[in-house]
Amino acid sequence: MIPVIMSGGSGTRLWPLSRKNKPKQFLRLFGDKSLFQNTLTRLFDLSDLEAPIVVCNESHRFMVAEQLQEITIPESDILLEPCAKNTAPAITLAALQALERGDDPLLLVLAADHLIQDVELFHTAIEQAQKQAETGKLVTFGIVPTMPHTGYGYIQARVCGEVSAVSAFVEKPDELTAQGYMDSGHYYWNSGMFMFKASSIIAELERFTPEIIRCCRAALTASQTDLDFIRIEVADFEGCPADSLDYAVMEKTDKAVVIPLDAGWSDVGSWSSLWENQNQDEQQNVLVGDVLVHDVKDAYIHSEHRLVTVLGLENVVVVETPDAVMVADKSRVEQIKTVVEALSDTERSEATIHRKCYRPWGYYDGIDIGKRFQVKRLCVNPGHSLSLQMHHHRAEHWVVVVGTAEVTCDETVSLVSENESIFIPLGSKHRLHNPGRVPLEIIEVQSGNYLGEDDIVRFDDEYNRVK
Repeated sequence: MIPVIMSGGSGTRLWPLSRKNKPKQFLRLFGDKSLFQNTLTRLFDLSDLEAPIVVCNESHRFMVAEQLQEITIPESDILLEPCAKNTAPAITLAALQALERGDDPLLLVLAADHLIQDVELFHTAIEQAQKQAETGKLVTFGIVPTMPHTGYGYIQARVCGEVSAVSAFVEKPDELTAQGYMDSGHYYWNSGMFMFKASSIIAELERFTPEIIRCCRAALTASQTDLDFIRIEVADFEGCPADSLDYAVMEKTDKAVVIPLDAGWSDVGSWSSLWENQNQDEQQNVLVGDVLVHDVKDAYIHSEHRLVTVLGLENVVVVETPDAVMVADKSRVEQIKTVVEALSDTERSEATIHRKCYRPWGYYDGIDIGKRFQVKRLCVNPGHSLSLQMHHHRAEHWVVVVGTAEVTCDETVSLVSENESIFIPLGSKHRLHNPGRVPLEIIEVQSGNYLGEDDIVRFDDEYNRVK
């Protein structure tokens, strides 16, 4: 069995923690592992498990690789989607890639950003699904509803409370309809998790949506291997229809089977669901970070950077990050997308990037910015290097605060130790390398008439970011 991890989401409903450049699946919201890592580690006790296939956005590729290494999964196929095309093309790519390994494996398709609290019950459901998938069935996992939720699609089962053929997939209902679904016992929340043989899903895709198969097969055939990644060819994939697997296959096939799952599942799709799934104090508050409250009830308050105090409020969400603060009534957090859209419309960087930005060599943290200057703190991991690069519009001054830096500036290579500095003139070819065994920390002061991240000309890069 091959786990297929779908990791292309942007998670804007958890802004400002989750943003386009580091969405919720890579955040550590429940303990010391990210949702992406927990998706894989909860499978560790299963037998006959092969290396996973991860389908992700190209801009997240280094986060995926790093987080896989952190949980000791060094070998995996990481497929880089050149653009978002919904779940059917992504799963098609994974199924075709799985068949390249040989045989005809089972695929366990999971979203990277779900929470499952009862792992033992989840494993039991997987075992039930294996028996069905081995016979050629296309299995979906239906979540036993705990409330008449209007934010999920539903699956109608022919038989109540057990493994059953699927009668229908239905769209998100209104509250009255959702209550009827719940009362009948024949409806489950649609989790978006699946299991099937690679050949079984390919056959049904060929039957109902041959254009998806054609485009994905061409794109995968023309793909290129880049370090740990498989770059899907752009032109063929861009021409692929953008459909969900439900719409492309599951709503049309006569092979669909639903497995009931009652294992504490959540898609962690909003601040209210995050509040529901974390330990609450006596006042039903969830407090994360440096938080002080008085006379506060039913609240989710999260501090990342500084002291946050809240007085005399109920049913609120307060989230503080180094560059943004969000305050909302908990009953209206589903509307956070409107805030993100407004930020995007005005081209505010807070819509997509964090103050701390992760790179394959480490990260940088934007400390201060003015009209013609910018100050950053860079942390370069041991043995890693920035690209050999130059800037047309800015000069840089580097001060080493921790570790030793090997600095290339044009034809000169220098070692710069703690409390020493070096100047990089505008237009000079330069590179920063950490030759040591501890993280290298640099204070970088940029000065010039343009300080954007796109003012980088790369000449050489060990992460293949040279265009």
